[in-house]
Amino acid sequence: MQYDVLDKEEVFRGFFRMYRYRLRHSLFAGGMSPEFTRELFERGHSAAVLPYDPVEDAVVLVEQFRVGALDTGSSPWLFETVAGILEPGHSAEETVRREAREEADAELLDLEHICDYMVSPGGTSERVSLFCGHVKVDGLGGIHGVDDENEDIRVHVVSYDEAVDMLHNGILNSAMPIIAMQWLMMNRERLQDLWA
Repeated sequence: MQYDVLDKEEVFRGFFRMYRYRLRHSLFAGGMSPEFTRELFERGHSAAVLPYDPVEDAVVLVEQFRVGALDTGSSPWLFETVAGILEPGHSAEETVRREAREEADAELLDLEHICDYMVSPGGTSERVSLFCGHVKVDGLGGIHGVDDENEDIRVHVVSYDEAVDMLHNGILNSAMPIIAMQWLMMNRERLQDLWA
């Protein structure tokens, strides 16, 4: 299988970027597709972490406003994992450690890699590196974030059972916390043995 990028043009540059590709690719039945165009939303790659305290059996979720949720019929304030865009020269592990301090005032003691996944490869190149992080939840909470990044982030410490209920009731309604909580449900006992 092969593909040919015939042209790539930047069509928008703002907080994020948009590119228009003209391309063609090989077909499963043989031969090549006709030329076609696709727009690609480019926001960079990101890393996220679900902080978990195995002794208290509690997770840390952050709540913040998300413009992408405005027209969904539900609240644009979402419960999420801690996350951030990868900066050049920084690893995913460095990113989640930095973001945990900035967004939740939390120090990650250990990290477990959950997975890397494509967010929506039909229209964006973003790839997420997702982790579970060992934290101590004592003293965590409040409002955090970086002022010059317009962050207004409320930190919630919730019991494991409450987080599972949030998953089942659709309160967790974006990919990062859904994937992370499903992973925690399968790995909780192992993490308690490993980290407690």
